[in-house]
Amino acid sequence: MTVAPREEWRRPGPTAQQRRNDLWIGLAVTGLAVVSLTLTRSAGLFLLGSPPSGLEQLFWTVAVTLPLVGRRRWPTATLLIVAVAFIAAQARSAPETQLSSGALFGALYTVGAWGRHRQLARRLRIGVIVTMFAWLGISYTASIEHIPPDAFADAAGPVPPVLAAMVTGVLLNGLFFGFAYFFGETAWVAARREHELREQAEELRRSQTEARERAVLGERVRIARELHDVVAHHVSVMGVQASACRRVFDRDQGKARTALTAIEQSARTAVDELRRMLGVLRASASADAEPPATGGVERIGELVERARAAGLTATLGVYGDAVALPESVSQAAYRVTQEAVTNTLKHAGANLLDVRVRYLAHDVEVDVTDDGRGGGRANAAGLGLIGMRERVTAHDGDLEAGPRAGGGWRVRARFPLAAPADPPVEPQREPVDGRAVAAGAELSA
Repeated sequence: MTVAPREEWRRPGPTAQQRRNDLWIGLAVTGLAVVSLTLTRSAGLFLLGSPPSGLEQLFWTVAVTLPLVGRRRWPTATLLIVAVAFIAAQARSAPETQLSSGALFGALYTVGAWGRHRQLARRLRIGVIVTMFAWLGISYTASIEHIPPDAFADAAGPVPPVLAAMVTGVLLNGLFFGFAYFFGETAWVAARREHELREQAEELRRSQTEARERAVLGERVRIARELHDVVAHHVSVMGVQASACRRVFDRDQGKARTALTAIEQSARTAVDELRRMLGVLRASASADAEPPATGGVERIGELVERARAAGLTATLGVYGDAVALPESVSQAAYRVTQEAVTNTLKHAGANLLDVRVRYLAHDVEVDVTDDGRGGGRANAAGLGLIGMRERVTAHDGDLEAGPRAGGGWRVRARFPLAAPADPPVEPQREPVDGRAVAAGAELSA
């Protein structure tokens, strides 16, 4: 992900809600400034000298504070208007200074936090601050001649009173403008970092989505290849049985009936597997996908042995009467068990592993449990769980994966089994001619 350089990033303008907030805040500050002006006049606190008329005082008070209604929408114009009105109001000895100073602080802060062009915002703020200090120096110079002789009658420090007053004013104004500049810059940097975090989060979300899609596609390719092998096997068996049936049809109808039964069973199985394969192949696959390793429920014991070799106390239990499973179901059950055992070895930090295979009336179930950190792997978007779900869904089964109530983790997959047909009887082997062998070989290829 590329992030715009600091000076090139532009903060988005205020939202409609933020503009409404500025309107109400600006009106509220203006109203409080008018109240402050009324109290100042009532108390006779004319610190800047003889004030102008009441109407002019009201004008300057409103002129300094009212522009805050558009401070985030037009930050540069707001600062210029407030700064000019502030200096003019002080030049005219307008008595209201508390809220007017706050308005100047807010305008300076807003340019730093919301200025669209950083170079312009920086120069404008520095220019306003320099102008304010220049105005402060002019004010001090003009007011020295009018200081009453007894103004510092109680002064007792080592610094001359006039100098102490001037230094105090400079320090206070330095803190005032320094905080306005610093907080404005900090707000802009915070907004930029938030923007970068949102961009990075969006990029990460897209990457995770692409990774999940690639994982799903890869798993579907592997499943489809396994199903292809199963279908090809059954079709080859059908060819051999059909050849045997043809050879004994006139001589031994019993053997022919047995071969036809085997063909029927193989055809049903092949059609069922083919239906599953077509359901899986919803996306195209690359020609160089990694070929899958074959395995069925008969190899689950090897997984348990591998777990024991890794230091776990692993047990394997088989419950119910074992039945012959369709090859795709057997492979899917093995793969789900393999993924669950692998997760236990890699992530769980477990000591105990229990693997169970249950042959039920109409289902076969694999159940893998451990005593590890079950709560730390409940990620529904994990690539391992994606593969498990794809395999179980391809066979219309159910998958449960999550923490156990007593601690640890459980993966349980249930695969439905088709209603058993009449078991085929292998036909007796008899000499076959070259044409039958060729036909069977062609079908198996």
